[in-house]
Amino acid sequence: MQCRHMGLVAYQPTLESMKAFTAGRTATTEDEIWLLQHPPVYTQGLSGKPEHVLDPGDIPVVQIDRGGQVTYHGPGQWVAYILYDLRRAGVNVRELVTLLETAVINLLAELDIVANGDPQARGVYVDGCKIAAMGLRVSRGRSYHGLSLNADMNLAPFSGINPCGYEDLTVTSIAALLGDRCPSIEAVGALLMRHLQDVLPSPT
Repeated sequence: MQCRHMGLVAYQPTLESMKAFTAGRTATTEDEIWLLQHPPVYTQGLSGKPEHVLDPGDIPVVQIDRGGQVTYHGPGQWVAYILYDLRRAGVNVRELVTLLETAVINLLAELDIVANGDPQARGVYVDGCKIAAMGLRVSRGRSYHGLSLNADMNLAPFSGINPCGYEDLTVTSIAALLGDRCPSIEAVGALLMRHLQDVLPSPT
């Protein structure tokens, strides 16, 4: 599996690159994880309802083709795009989402943060506060999009939306939970990549 650290990159060109990669891959194309951050942007999934975008201000709202509702991306949040051949690995979409949640839960456990998933509202939570969001698109058995993990970021823009379509859902971050004990953003990114590699099955 190829792991690409891409830094801070604009959303729309990255989306087009994911689509192109997925459309062009073959049965032997190696899976990839793209680890990156985005400038401030709201993304509205296929199930998204306009009423969940409350006050975006100057932050752009981009309609996209993943599952789920509206979320926010910004600096200090790690986004991991999972370009993965599910058929070749022998997993279905629900199983892949669970694996991604598990990677985040294991990462947080390494930092002494107790977290959990919720099969009724996918993502990762700490004491009811959402710290990681999931959203995938699968085309011809191959995924793109992925997950976002709030590491050390400004959480205020989440107040401009109902995160993931839920009113009164509180979001949190590793920095908000750990304060001065929070690892560097780079260290969190390295942990995320390692835990993703640990849980994702290799091709059969």
